[in-house]
Amino acid sequence: MKDNLQMGDDEFAKMMLVLKQPVTQANHKDYKFLDGTETGEMQEIAPNIWAMPAYMQEDDDFTMFFLTTQIESGETVMAFATGETDDGNFRLSQPLVTGAGLNVLNEQQPNRAKRVLKFLNDISKADEGSWRMVD
Repeated sequence: MKDNLQMGDDEFAKMMLVLKQPVTQANHKDYKFLDGTETGEMQEIAPNIWAMPAYMQEDDDFTMFFLTTQIESGETVMAFATGETDDGNFRLSQPLVTGAGLNVLNEQQPNRAKRVLKFLNDISKADEGSWRMVD
C-alpha cells in the first residue's frame, strides 16, 4: 500500500470508516453533514440502516447518500449509495465502501467530495470512528 492515499486512488477505494457506536434514534442528529442546511439529517430507512444525502441537487440526476449499517462482523460502517430512479421509483444502489463512494463522488463533484471527506475525517478525529483498509 502506498503512503498518503488520496481520493481517486485505487487503494483509496478500499478504505472504510468504521463507527465506534451504531447510529440510533438517540444519536442520529449528531451526524448532520453541513449542519443539515443542505442535506437534512440521518433517516432510518430500514431497521438499523440510516441514510442522509451527501450530494443531491435539483438540476443534477447524480445523487450520493451516506449510508450507515452493520456489517457481518457486527461493526457499524459509513458507506455510500447512489440514488437511482427505476420505473418512477426512487431507490438506493448497492452500498459502496466508504473510499469507493468518495471516489465516485470525486469523479462527479470534486468540491463536494472534499467536504464529505472532511466531514468523515472530523468523525475520525473526534474518536467516533476509525479508517481501515478492507479487502
